[in-house]
Amino acid sequence: MQAAREGIAAAVKAGAPDQCASHALRAASRLQRSLLQPVINGTGTLLHTNLGRAPRVQRDSPDPLGRPVRYSSLEFDLVSGRRGSRRNHASTLLATLSGAESALVVNNCAAALMLVIAAVARGRGVAVSRGELVEIGGAFRIPDVLASQGAALVEVGTTNRTRVADYERAMASGTTNVGMVLSVHRSNYRISGFTETPTTNQLAEATRARRVPLVVDTGSGLLDSRMPWLADAGGKVPSLPWLAQEPASKQTLDAGADVIVFSGDKLLGGPQAGIIAGRADLVNRCAAHPLARALRPGGSVLSELQEVCMLYLDGRARQIPFWEMATRDDATLRMRAEHIAASVTSDAVTAQACNSVPGGGTLPDAEIPSYGVFIAGDRAAALRNRTPAVIARTTSDTTVIDLRTVDPMDDDVLVHAISAVIQAG
Repeated sequence: MQAAREGIAAAVKAGAPDQCASHALRAASRLQRSLLQPVINGTGTLLHTNLGRAPRVQRDSPDPLGRPVRYSSLEFDLVSGRRGSRRNHASTLLATLSGAESALVVNNCAAALMLVIAAVARGRGVAVSRGELVEIGGAFRIPDVLASQGAALVEVGTTNRTRVADYERAMASGTTNVGMVLSVHRSNYRISGFTETPTTNQLAEATRARRVPLVVDTGSGLLDSRMPWLADAGGKVPSLPWLAQEPASKQTLDAGADVIVFSGDKLLGGPQAGIIAGRADLVNRCAAHPLARALRPGGSVLSELQEVCMLYLDGRARQIPFWEMATRDDATLRMRAEHIAASVTSDAVTAQACNSVPGGGTLPDAEIPSYGVFIAGDRAAALRNRTPAVIARTTSDTTVIDLRTVDPMDDDVLVHAISAVIQAG
């Protein structure tokens, strides 16, 4: 891709538009051939390692044997005909989207952080603010992760106030042997009041002076705070104020972080995965570590992640279910709620305003205005026992079905489910 950019720049300088198009077409062709894609295995090797070993069941077919059985180009270079790398697919696209030199995909964000610590800081100290010694679901605690990978925790600052000088003292100390500074986004809690936290720019300036890698766990996977992929035909991006304080991959790397880690199944909108992105030398060190093979995802995850990345690159991210739900118009949600309530024809069912939340351990204080169907009484269990199950929330002896997270194609299903629950008493 870099060679193509340089060729296009040279053609522009020379005033040769035809050459620009030629460079772009060749680059696009090479990229297309490098992507993970179905292939016909004519080698006679049933479990072909380079072709994803056992072929995948066709999930979109009622009869898996009713479609051609295809392998994939998981670790096969279609251009050279030689063994390739599973990093040449989704990882390359993620690096492009985040503005990183390189990227690596593992099976979740916890694994990504664990691998970075093992590859970059084993046997050395890792400086972390006391206000960022987080615990996430499943008792995943930063101090325990550091210890498990042979790194020593170096606590800096206090719970509510940490300054750049605190990190500088830790890096300058002859006893702490700091080999990495770790900044952790407080994605599932907030510290407010008398607080202070250095910016990524400030931390990057301090770590560069000491030649210590700065690793930032951005957590939720927002790629770019400007969200260009959500722009309409006129270039206007919808206002999503609940995302205003969320760190983004591109801006964090632009601010000087050497490596970032984030989730694939949160704000990115893809499958469960963890992404390591940033300086090529550090990402390659992670890829070469023995843990990398144990933590790598399978071909189905990489294929789905690749599809999500292509939607971003094509400017079609509104087709990603998360972003489609996040940008649903309040007026449309209200109309749907009123239609469902009217169709049930019961005084126990009304359409009312409510608030959605991002969830998934992200944006703990954020609420998104929404509209839903309110049913008098606690009907959650009865709805849950339907097929398909309807999962609702209850508050003040009222059952709420928030339509922001309900596909419009299921509105009729909701009408039947609510009607049946009301009639059953």
